[in-house]
Amino acid sequence: MSFELPEVAVLLAAYNGMSWIEEQLASILAQTNVHVSIYISVDPSTDGTEGWCAEYAATHPNVTLLPPAGPFKGAARNFFRLIRDVDFSEYDFVSFSDQDDIWYPDKLERAIAKLRSDDVDGYSSNVVAFWPNGRRMRVDKAQPQVQWDYLFEAAGPGCTYVLKPALAAGFKKLILDEWKRVQEVALHDWFCYAYARSHGFKWFIDPVPGMDYRQHAGNQVGVNAGFRTAVARAKKALDGWWFEQVRLVASLTRIGVPNMEADESESDLSILRIISNVRQYRRRPRDRVALLLICACQIATSLNTEPTSARD
Repeated sequence: MSFELPEVAVLLAAYNGMSWIEEQLASILAQTNVHVSIYISVDPSTDGTEGWCAEYAATHPNVTLLPPAGPFKGAARNFFRLIRDVDFSEYDFVSFSDQDDIWYPDKLERAIAKLRSDDVDGYSSNVVAFWPNGRRMRVDKAQPQVQWDYLFEAAGPGCTYVLKPALAAGFKKLILDEWKRVQEVALHDWFCYAYARSHGFKWFIDPVPGMDYRQHAGNQVGVNAGFRTAVARAKKALDGWWFEQVRLVASLTRIGVPNMEADESESDLSILRIISNVRQYRRRPRDRVALLLICACQIATSLNTEPTSARD
């Protein structure tokens, strides 16, 4: 009886990754009971990443370095380029990868088993964050999904995502159809999860960690752990960036979402509706509290900036 290993296309976005990328690639190539093909897109770097990846690909037949196409100025645009340019139509599964993590040997095998046995289309998992000083922390994203969580958060780090062909193909079509607008999306993993959930695809968030998630000064997002990180994220949320991204993702996924009117004249009303339905927008209780605080600040800011004549 013949047994063919699942074929997995791994899309890896890189930028100034010489300190970590060799260890990351080794962990991907060491995956058990799957056959991987790695596609690397390098945002123009200053540390020799492109040259090193070219040499690596030349000696590893299942590693392909895509031609230069940047600058992308962000991981999301680099991933959108990978999704656009890689033909993964013949693969059994598609996976995303960062340049600086360490995958556990059974990461893909476990994901594929879940995708097949649970009849789901998209997979993500918890991770174990680690720092140069030796600190380690389990990052839990596996709370039960709620009705509109995908509008406000991802399904965990994008480097844990594994997609079935229909989901990957649909997401690729949306990116191609909306290429110009997609460039304004800041977080590809959030966008992918939003597309999946809003189009009826089933998603599983695995509570079992599948990788070590490296934290360092060059992380574009990283783990929300520590006072400085919390402050940085709060500033983005309070300056309107977060809600702009919410409306953009809602618009791109082409679904009418209650309580998220794009009309500026109804923005306060929308926020009040979010407050009244907060349990349907975030999975974790503490994140619901954070959302309530952000909404309250948005309303307060709106009242403070309202023209005096409008209040008289």
